[in-house]
Amino acid sequence: MTARRLQLIEPEAGGDGAAAGVVPRLRIAIATQDMKALNAHFGSARRFAVWDVTPDDAHFVEAVGFDDVSDESGAHKVDVDDRIGPKVDALAGCNLLFVLAIGGPAAAKVVGAHIHPVKLPAPQSIASVIERVQTMMKGNPPPWLRKVMGAAVPRSMDFLDEED
Repeated sequence: MTARRLQLIEPEAGGDGAAAGVVPRLRIAIATQDMKALNAHFGSARRFAVWDVTPDDAHFVEAVGFDDVSDESGAHKVDVDDRIGPKVDALAGCNLLFVLAIGGPAAAKVVGAHIHPVKLPAPQSIASVIERVQTMMKGNPPPWLRKVMGAAVPRSMDFLDEED
């Protein structure tokens, strides 16, 4: 199974020196069939919309598409065609994965790739998923999100002084 990618390339920001503090940023992936809503199970998702989200902003990063997907029946195929691995590999670098459902083996591989899966009970627009993440990032995020946010923020080495 091969992944097709559509990425937005943005010009690099000219060093404006405005980076006084580190703004938490999460890269989220949303399982979708139509690029408009979270409306797919992990195995049957034809696409994943990948966004960079901060507490006050969000930017579309890329769409990752797959042709060979499951049928959401819950039955595992006996063939040796791995449909989970390529999807997990394509989502490398994401912090959160939003899905309607995900099976145990797939969830284990996602967690093993340091991506936190989040199951939502019903389809909703991508904008509302982003708004949910931004609301959680502000104020007092739940412990699991604090852990993910801590892993997403680059560590500063400012405390290291080089003295002769």
